[in-house]
Formats: sequence, C-alpha cells, structure tokens
Amino acid sequence: MRKPLVAIVGRPNVGKSTLFNRLAGERLAVVDDTPGTTRDRLLVEVEWNGLVFDLVDTGGIEAEKVPVGAPPLAINSALFIPEIRAQTRIAIDEADVIVFMTEVISGVTAADREVADMLRRRQNAEGPRRRPPVLLAVNKADNQQRRAEVYGFYELGLGEPNALSALQGSGTGDLLDEIVAVLPPAPQEVEDDSVNIAIVGRPNVGKSSLLNRILGEERAIVSPVPGTTRDAVDTHLTYDGQEITLIDTAGIRRRGRIDPGVEKYSVLRALRAIGRAEVALLVVDALEPFAAQDAHIGGQVIEQLRSLVLVINKWDAIEKDSYTIESYRQQVERELKFLDYVPVLFVSAKTGQRVNQLMPTALHVREERYQRIQTSALNRLVRDALGRHSPPSRAGKRLKILYASQVATAPPTFIFHVNDRTLMHFSYERYLENQIREKYGFQGTPLRMKFRNRNEND
Repeated sequence: MRKPLVAIVGRPNVGKSTLFNRLAGERLAVVDDTPGTTRDRLLVEVEWNGLVFDLVDTGGIEAEKVPVGAPPLAINSALFIPEIRAQTRIAIDEADVIVFMTEVISGVTAADREVADMLRRRQNAEGPRRRPPVLLAVNKADNQQRRAEVYGFYELGLGEPNALSALQGSGTGDLLDEIVAVLPPAPQEVEDDSVNIAIVGRPNVGKSSLLNRILGEERAIVSPVPGTTRDAVDTHLTYDGQEITLIDTAGIRRRGRIDPGVEKYSVLRALRAIGRAEVALLVVDALEPFAAQDAHIGGQVIEQLRSLVLVINKWDAIEKDSYTIESYRQQVERELKFLDYVPVLFVSAKTGQRVNQLMPTALHVREERYQRIQTSALNRLVRDALGRHSPPSRAGKRLKILYASQVATAPPTFIFHVNDRTLMHFSYERYLENQIREKYGFQGTPLRMKFRNRNEND
C-alpha cells in the first residue's frame, strides 16, 4: 500500500538534513555546515502516533556558480532560486504534505519569499489538481530570544510558523503532531495478485530496452541519451499464468551527479518504486566497470528488504572466451561482495540473449521470499553450526543461543533467543546466515536476523 509522502523543502543550510535525521531517529543523511552537503534525496519510513508515512529530504541544491570569496550569506541570494524552484515544483507534484523549512538566524530571505509565493499560488489555484498542505518550520530557534523572532515569518503568508531546533530536538514533536493531523486518509486497498518487479539501475544501462525486449513490443521510449525515463511506469503482463507488473524506473545517477530540476528529483520515484516491488532487477552495463552507484542501488534494494536479481546487460558487445562469464562472476563477487547470494544473469536487450531467463529467475527469488523453515529443523541447523564454530565470547562470558524460530516471511525473519545479545558479533551473525543459506537457499532474498535476550518479548 502506498504510504503518504512528506517532503522537506527549503534553501540550503537551514537544517533540512538535521531535521530529517531527527524525525527518522537515526543519522541517515550526511550533515555538514557547508551548504549543499546532502547530495541526494533520502527516503525513510516514519511512524508517529500510530500513523506511518514516508519522509524525504530534498538536500543537494547548488547554484551554477558561486562567486569566489563570497560570504556565507551568499547562500541566501537569488543564485539558488532556480534550483529551489525546481525542487519545490516536484515536491508539490509528489508530496502529500510539504514541510517548508527556514531558519531564524538569517531571517526571511529572498529565496524564502520565492518558495512561499510558489506554495501560496499553488494552494490558491483553482482546478482539480491536488493541493498538498504546507507546514512552515523555522529552525535554529534554540533560545528564548530566537523563538520570539520566529513571529517575523508570518510575513510569508503560510500560517503559523513552527519554532524548533532540529539539532536539540525541541519542537519536533509538535511538528510531527501537525504532520499526522494533515496526512490524507489511507487509500482503500485494491486487491492485486500480480508480482511487482522493478527494473532499476544507473542511467543508460538499457533498462527501457530490456523492458521492451521482455514485452516483445515497444512500450517504453528508448534513447541513447541518459535519463530519458523520468517516471516509474507500470506495465502489466501475464507470464506462465502469473500476473506480473513491471515497473520501469528513472535511472539513478551516482552521488553528486544528479542534475538540478526534474531529472534530479525523479530519483525519488525510483526509490519509491523499489519499495512497491517484491523483486528488483538491478541492470548493470557490461561495457562499463562497476561503479559505486551500482553498489549503492543494490544497497537500497536490500535496505528495503526486497529480493534482487543482478542483470548484466549488453553482453553481446563483450569479447568472450570460455572463461569470460566465470571471470566476470568473480569480479561481481569482489565489487558487490554483500550481494553474494544474488543470482547473476548475462543478457542482451539488443539481441534477446538470455532475456527469456529473467522472468523465471525473478519469480524464483520471489518464491524464496515465502519459504519457511520448521522450528525443529532450524534448531538442528543452529546446533550443528554451533558445533562447527563456537560462538563469540567477551570477558570470559560466551554467547549462548537458546533456540531459534522463523517468525515471518517476505522477507524471511528469524529470531534467535540468546543469553546476552551484546555478545553477538556481526561476523558470527553472517556465519549463521550463511549456514541457513547453504542448506535452504533463499536465493536473491535478504534475511532479517534478530537477537533477543532470555525472556525478552519478540
């Protein structure tokens, strides 16, 4: 089910990423005093008073040119207004609630007024288009004097300003109360038995061409220009009696290289498409060396606990001998070692080579998401694993695993009841995961491993 989307917008260096981290409950975005430190939009699920929504940080706005030696307050100048305007337009189109963030130290700036004008015009516009509510948040109000200065932001015409300090956390609970109060009602769930499969990857790796080859017809625009696909597009088909929804997404550029404007903010749609899918096909260009962004996208899929198939496209253009595939597999293991349980397919969207293996493989890893291990069999496996490799110890105290059970599927979730979970080392957790995979597979599917102390609730 689609969750409501709350977007934080505003000029650089007002504390958007700090607020994002505070509301998310962890440090998910890079935070620095230098304007523009947050290089890409980040998405996280937030729960407050029993309501759940997606929160997105729209950092990373940079002007075309900043004069050499310009003072810090140059970030408030009109240099940034085109980028801020583009960011705000996308937020208006995509978000269900907009948090417009400013900060009290600089006061109301030209960029603040520009964004406020856009938001007011949108709210006052007539017609059928949705008008997301706007909440005004004034950051850095961390003492009594600054809180008194917040009232000057009434001039923006967006209602009562919310005084807060994202760094200290004051006022953020009140802001969350306001957010959940204006969230749209949950949509009625439509029963859908289809398997959602997202096609993701960097721009120009052949995602749309691959979709067209799968469908056997030209359904998506194909162009050699990176970034042609701006939105996530759903295409329905039936394969071997199974209804499937293919989600073709905009290409995700590597950090720091997403252009301002529509292309930059289309990344959000790709990340949300991953969240809608059960399986993601991560498409990589065989002609290019692995990039950090390939690992970044794969990490996004696994972080959202979706199953994954790695698709090496343009394999027809590679000069091959009998060792080429095995050599490339070894390269995958080196560059994407955290995806060692993911199936790898070598295909060509251009010639159709092995494309017929994509749907069977995707459906297989989807089935792996629903595999369940009986508790007795799981505990036998754990006892055997303990016998082969003793658990870690610290200060003379050794970890004991009392029993284990699988409590959920999609993704497969295991709870291990132990004497002291602080003794669990990540390397031993990985060892247990590998033992489970060695016997039961779970190919292409992340496993969620939880450790509970004795008598602790699940």
